[in-house]
Amino acid sequence: MLTRRRFVGYSAIASALWASRPLFGAAFGQEPPANEGRPLRLAILGSVYTHGSEMQNLADRFLVGYPRNGDWHMPHVQVVSMYVDQRARWDAARPSGYALAMRGVKLAPAGATVRKPADEQGGEHAGEAGHGENHGHEETGPANDLSEARAQQFGFRLSPNIPDALRCGGDRIAVDAVMTVVEQDDYPSNDRGQILLPSYDFFQQCVQVFDEEKHAAPYFNSKQLSFSFSEAQSMVNAASRLHFPLLAGSSMPVTWRLPDVDVPMGTKVEEAVVVGVGSLDGMAFDALDAMQAMLERRAGGETGVKAVQLLEGDDVWAAGKAGRWSKDLLSSALSRTDTSQGLTVLDGRTQDLAAPGILPQLVKDPAAYCIEYNDGTRATLLMLNGAIQDFNISVRTEGGLVSCQFFLPPPPNNRQNACLAAKIEQMFATRSTPYPVERNLLTTGILEACLDSRHKLNQRLETPHLAIGYRPPAESQYART
Repeated sequence: MLTRRRFVGYSAIASALWASRPLFGAAFGQEPPANEGRPLRLAILGSVYTHGSEMQNLADRFLVGYPRNGDWHMPHVQVVSMYVDQRARWDAARPSGYALAMRGVKLAPAGATVRKPADEQGGEHAGEAGHGENHGHEETGPANDLSEARAQQFGFRLSPNIPDALRCGGDRIAVDAVMTVVEQDDYPSNDRGQILLPSYDFFQQCVQVFDEEKHAAPYFNSKQLSFSFSEAQSMVNAASRLHFPLLAGSSMPVTWRLPDVDVPMGTKVEEAVVVGVGSLDGMAFDALDAMQAMLERRAGGETGVKAVQLLEGDDVWAAGKAGRWSKDLLSSALSRTDTSQGLTVLDGRTQDLAAPGILPQLVKDPAAYCIEYNDGTRATLLMLNGAIQDFNISVRTEGGLVSCQFFLPPPPNNRQNACLAAKIEQMFATRSTPYPVERNLLTTGILEACLDSRHKLNQRLETPHLAIGYRPPAESQYART
């Protein structure tokens, strides 16, 4: 077990080794490859930089590299600045020395060592009792923030605000690219259950700098552009107006597929069913994003969405009986899962999850995102918490069923983020997006409309604003090696 004391010890060793970067550059990153010229200067903006966070998973790929095509790849990118919203809010909320003195708090002299109370010290067993198991992220708080340690180790500027990150403390823009990773911290939610992530606010602050200086940089936005379709549309319009490449999305569309299949370009598609897990406003976006990456290849290209409806509870099973989604596609998609629950977990026997009555026993709160495309194609995302723990799809094409699993390797490495990092790096280097941002815009609109349907008592909603047409890339963009 890696305790806090050991971690501090390892960090001390790492700091000593970092002093010898010519010898250990390959291991510690941020060392540009020889004879490749100046690396691209990258500003990273995000909400929280803790172990296991999305920001950590993506930012570290550009600091230390990642595996690619059977080898270790070090991006020709140098992280020069970082803004962490959570840390900025901590600093803003921290009382000043004057305020503390007025409260009667005795302040230690500058440079003095302050001994923490026993219950705050990081001993061998600190934090091991009374906190239960830790699933996913560690508890948030200043002690868990990685940004300061990373800044010291890799030599980038930790900025107090976004304009400063783009200007690196100066008065002119000093970066060649921007990567933004906004995820849930303690942001509020609206009455539709959407987390009000400030992705749009981050983007607008960058656009203001781009506008002021008449110079824009390639921009990557992790996950959906915004919780709001109108804000997402504004982001796409701003990028078009200022002529800078805008890429957005999750890792699921570009991760490996089991088996290695795609919808043939230009084939007719009748229907698709995706099965997955997660919250209504969480991993649902990733699943829709991956689904869209396959369906956009159908005959005629993408023409947009006519209507949506989000069903819940017994209405999900009733919709299947009524033919709203096809049971053979459900069975095909479930055949690709590696994480069947139920009897498989109980005593190891295999089980046909699509057999009558099985899913209603396992899934207590099912949800179905029913999507009608303008060209007549139908798609349904079934969120089946309790039945599986991965994401799978089956598509009915004129040539038969195409089905696969979107492979998400287990933590802590989350290798699918390396697949996404490769696409981000490609966009930074070429100033051209590997797939159109309109995919993300449409998916953002689909998710918002589905949550709006739920808010309106699960009504079917017409979506004329989602008549978004675009052409997919000629080459499939998911990982194959």
